[in-house]
Amino acid sequence: MNPTSLLRAMRKASFAAATALTIGAVAAPSLVTPAFAQGPESVADLAEGLLGAVVNISTSQTVKGGEGENAVPMPQLPEGSPFQDFFDDFFKDREGGGGGSQQVQSLGSGFIIDAEQGIVVTNNHVIADADEIEVNFPDGSKLKATLVGTDTKTDIAVLKIDPKVKPLTAVKFGDSNKMRIGDWVMAIGNPFGLGGSVTVGIISARNRDINSGPYDDFIQTDAAINRGNSGGPLFNMNGEVIGINTAIISPSGGSIGIGFSIPAEIAAGVVDQLVNFGETRRGWLGVRIQPVTDDIAESLAMKTAKGALVAGIIKGGPVDNGVIQPGDVIIKFDGKDVIEMRDLPRVVAESPVGKAVDVVIVRKGVEQTVKVTLGRLEDGEKLAEGENGQTSEGTDKGAEVATASVLGMTIGELNADTRAKFGIAQDVSGAVITSVAKDSAAAERGIVAGEVITEIAQESVSTPKDVIDRIAALKEQGRKNALLMLASKTGELRFATIRMD
Repeated sequence: MNPTSLLRAMRKASFAAATALTIGAVAAPSLVTPAFAQGPESVADLAEGLLGAVVNISTSQTVKGGEGENAVPMPQLPEGSPFQDFFDDFFKDREGGGGGSQQVQSLGSGFIIDAEQGIVVTNNHVIADADEIEVNFPDGSKLKATLVGTDTKTDIAVLKIDPKVKPLTAVKFGDSNKMRIGDWVMAIGNPFGLGGSVTVGIISARNRDINSGPYDDFIQTDAAINRGNSGGPLFNMNGEVIGINTAIISPSGGSIGIGFSIPAEIAAGVVDQLVNFGETRRGWLGVRIQPVTDDIAESLAMKTAKGALVAGIIKGGPVDNGVIQPGDVIIKFDGKDVIEMRDLPRVVAESPVGKAVDVVIVRKGVEQTVKVTLGRLEDGEKLAEGENGQTSEGTDKGAEVATASVLGMTIGELNADTRAKFGIAQDVSGAVITSVAKDSAAAERGIVAGEVITEIAQESVSTPKDVIDRIAALKEQGRKNALLMLASKTGELRFATIRMD
């Protein structure tokens, strides 16, 4: 074969091989099932390892009439539903109908966090007022439970069962701070009595405040949560508990994809205290606070509205020594920023009793750091109930005018007559507001006759002339708002800003 013929033969062979490869590559997909046809990655292995640690909590309570607020209601099913008989049997009337006493049962969820000690976590509202508490396991077995402790502020309860009766499976708390919006989560619980139900979703939002308690900081999820899921765990994809499912928003009572979980960051500390002490032992600062609005921030010469404004000091509390004063704005506590008022109670409560912490405050426009040793909240609540929080140190300097009209208010002397007229306590001092003009700037701020002005722009006032002079001085400084510290007739303090233009 000559060179020309050999070259032609090699070209033909190469073309045939390339054609065969191309045909093979085109044909290959018909022999392999596409990955997307199998659906998303399964979570079956994860769920299988966690189901044993999630339990159903059933309680019984003897009540007079009604069904009890914790009873799981009969779900609304379509007519002719195949589940109708099941639910009829499950939700049938308990013994003792009518208006007499009856045994009411309620259902919820929980999870085991300590297999050796038999420690179970659930919601307080699941077991509240229960006469008997029973823990039901996925295998059908049941154990009586005793109450270790509860915390109504975070709606957490800890139960104990006998770990010697049967082997237990436990789960652990994870780091909820690492969870991000969009992360996958799994909820396992007991919706409508259907134990061992698994749902999956994502974290929809964080730091939700739903006005359910003083430490609201909920994780919001679209994983299906229904009645009966309360007290159950919300897991991350590592099988760690990053939340306790607690509440839902739903017009119908069923899931619409808006559920809330107590973050593990809060829950773990509460559970640990309940296990060790049978009660909570929270840090306490001993201040009354209110939000810092834009008007208040401007009045205090703050560039941005942030922090918690101290409206009063609890007598006998940790800062009743003058280290923190009414009118101070707390912007950082123990190294943690206080962005909003609601941030402060939570970070203080999470701090150990007796701990000495640095508190960064803004006082009269100047930022400074003070050292505070925390008390115990549970002790402080008793003090707060027995005093009115009045700390103003204004003294009666004598008045050159009996009354004054300013910013829509009529200001008078606080003497025996006005004290009697408005029922003002003897330990309240300042200048009394005797009337407020309708549609005035003061009326818009909710200021009413009988309140006492104790400070204006963090300067004490005690007479009508003091009030006039202080307002005039603020106007000369070019201020647009006047920050007033007001005392109620019992001495409880609050701040209000009034426009002066």
